[in-house]
Amino acid sequence: MKINEVIENIKARRSVRTFTDQQVSEEDLLAILEAATYAPNGMHYESWHFTAIRNCDKLIELNNRIKGAFAKSDDLHLQERAHNPNYCCYYHAPTLVIVSNEPTQWWAGMDCACAIENMFLASTSLGIGSCWINQLGTTCDDPEVREFITFLGVPENHKVYGCVALGFANPKTLIKTKAVKVGTVTIVK
Repeated sequence: MKINEVIENIKARRSVRTFTDQQVSEEDLLAILEAATYAPNGMHYESWHFTAIRNCDKLIELNNRIKGAFAKSDDLHLQERAHNPNYCCYYHAPTLVIVSNEPTQWWAGMDCACAIENMFLASTSLGIGSCWINQLGTTCDDPEVREFITFLGVPENHKVYGCVALGFANPKTLIKTKAVKVGTVTIVK
């Protein structure tokens, strides 16, 4: 099988859910965000928006508002999370990037997914851990959540399609080895 630096980087990427307190440098964050803007996107509209939060107090407030939205849910699992004082949807990462887009285009979510993957690969290449965060996508229309993310810079007409937690992996936490599921590839000749 062919191997090069890009393929090795793809194979090395893992979701990190335990971070140190060390903040990602602004230079690295800008490189990761730039990589996001180079992702493929429908009709080259680039209607997405990336809101990077590096302020601990604002991240805590965002988590609290998400938990408030969970508390209103009929889903018992979400209610448990809402009332768990230790629950943190972004795993206490020092940086969170909110990825949003205008929901008027049917491919808006796919555009955001491509941008998120570019951020994952860029962060891996820089030795920075990352994890996909979904909770804001399901709660962004809750009035208290919407008010706060608009305040943070997410355009009012945007839906959140995902977030990227960024930081340095806690060296005491074991990162799982990837086991590729057999039978997931078919080649037709």
